[in-house]
Amino acid sequence: MPSGRIIQIYEVACRQFAQRGFDGVSMRDIAAECGISKATLYHYFPDKDSILRPLAMGATKSIYLHVARHDDVTLPAVDRLRRFVVETATFFEAFRWAWIAGSTAFWSDPEARARKERIAWRDRYEQLLRDILQAGIEAGELRSTDVKIAGRLVLGTINWMPRWYNPAGPLKAPEIAGQFCDMLLDGLRAEAPKKATRRNVKAAD
Repeated sequence: MPSGRIIQIYEVACRQFAQRGFDGVSMRDIAAECGISKATLYHYFPDKDSILRPLAMGATKSIYLHVARHDDVTLPAVDRLRRFVVETATFFEAFRWAWIAGSTAFWSDPEARARKERIAWRDRYEQLLRDILQAGIEAGELRSTDVKIAGRLVLGTINWMPRWYNPAGPLKAPEIAGQFCDMLLDGLRAEAPKKATRRNVKAAD
């Protein structure tokens, strides 16, 4: 269990990395905002990479675990899709700075092993979405489409939210995500079968 000081360092660092970029932040900057000396900071972390690496891993793994925990395979696929989108936004709202910092550094980690593990968690997250879309197609709730492309459409719609979302705005992130989902479903939902009219019935007779 991380100590209170380590949690403070992570919180300060991820916000600074997200706002100013990894190269724009120094160990001195992090120490100053934490109210500690550089020597104390170096006692916990030898460099900035050792701070950012677990942040990136934690964000990637945690978003999958959060969304998967709220998925319910007994629900209709359109409801599962809405949950996926809304819970992703809920995660973004709670861990905005960590997600921005982690996603920015996703491909830059020089340690191939750590990068491979993060990609594996990312793939689980994306596969869950594809499974939901595929279930919707098979159930006739969504029109037949390329699941990978549809998945990228959904992810592309919500993944940039943390960068422009304003917590002081009139809508919470999950509410915005719900509207996104409505817009997406207008393009993805299968058309209802046309009802036979009295004129069509007579024509058939």
